[in-house]
Amino acid sequence: MDLTGLTLRVAAARPHVLLAAVPGGTAVRLAAERLLRARDWPRASTPAQADLLFVAGPDLPELRTPLERLWRDMPAPRARVHARTADEVEDALNAGRGLLGPPADAGGHREGDHGARERHEGDDQTPGHDGHDGHGDHGGHGGHDGHGGHGGGQTEMPGGLPMAGQGADRDGLTLDQLHLPLGPFLADWPAGLTVRLVLQGDVVQRVDVDEPARPFDDAAAEAFWVHPWLRAASGEPVPVGEAVRRRAAAHLDSLGRLLAVAGWPAEAVRARRLRDDLLYGAPRAAVAPRLERFTRRVGRSRTLAWLTRGIGVVTAQKAREAGVGGPAARAGGDVTSRYRQWLADIRHDLPRLEDPAPLDVAVEDSPRGPWSAEHPPSAALIALLPRLLEGAELAAARLVVASLDPDPDELVSRGVVEVARG
Repeated sequence: MDLTGLTLRVAAARPHVLLAAVPGGTAVRLAAERLLRARDWPRASTPAQADLLFVAGPDLPELRTPLERLWRDMPAPRARVHARTADEVEDALNAGRGLLGPPADAGGHREGDHGARERHEGDDQTPGHDGHDGHGDHGGHGGHDGHGGHGGGQTEMPGGLPMAGQGADRDGLTLDQLHLPLGPFLADWPAGLTVRLVLQGDVVQRVDVDEPARPFDDAAAEAFWVHPWLRAASGEPVPVGEAVRRRAAAHLDSLGRLLAVAGWPAEAVRARRLRDDLLYGAPRAAVAPRLERFTRRVGRSRTLAWLTRGIGVVTAQKAREAGVGGPAARAGGDVTSRYRQWLADIRHDLPRLEDPAPLDVAVEDSPRGPWSAEHPPSAALIALLPRLLEGAELAAARLVVASLDPDPDELVSRGVVEVARG
């Protein structure tokens, strides 16, 4: 039996797709997720599971090196495609499947054939990066199983793991100290965000957050979730119904991430289906019963509440002092309080999905708080991360990030960049 040929045929028929979304690429990511679900193509959470690397969003030179690491860590046969806009998604996926197709001579696969399958016309890969700065950009569980990367300048152990240094803990004992970056391409993670942790044992001692990567061409990046607010702020008439529909869909997107990180994939899928129904204009009567069932089921889950209770606590007052508004400030508590606030906000928005009144950006919050191009709500959420993560156990770190779910698009979109430049 030709095992190589069989592997190629299986991968081409139903490839496992590793989706790497960059800031400004939310619309592309959403289109890709929807089409992958329609085609029943499985999502990969790590490079080792993937056949096809799908890069979603504008070209960001700062992220080429971590993309190269993802690419190198994928086993052959493999393919790589890039969709910069939502309109390019279907053609890119079709091209990726074509690149994974079996060779003309299925019985005689040659080593040289791999190179043709590992590239496509217009591929922006940049060979030659040394890539010895860790593997923190791996898929969904990089932050939980200790196989993330490190911050550079350390000796690596076999298997790519960083060798720990030493430091004193709070009790004066000397413990191993490990530098571990989370991001920028973890599954169910804010696009392009990199959070650098210093660990002693399984406790986070120090946190640094990298500045978000910016597109080479500012015009290519759009803040998808706040687009109605950007348009209204520019003077365009936008119905309230359009804005609250986008806001509810954004909360469902955030819930999908949190539920996936918490290990409840079935409900994560339901959240994303409901999200897509809202985005594609499903009438309130069609979506309301399912949204009610979903919010009730997730909100009443004792297991989810037990798993997230007491993690990442920030009072409403402390949140506002840090410049945080919106659901995170109103929740005033832990991860449990924050996801329940998203559910409450969705229920509140349901009756207003078709409200024709004009949007007033001073009255209606954007998904992550009151909208301001000068001070995007996600900037305050990102700035809050070190305070909430320091002292937390590593296993809780991803839940904390998922419960805030800052949107890096807000920091790199065309409208925000124009305001920043004056």
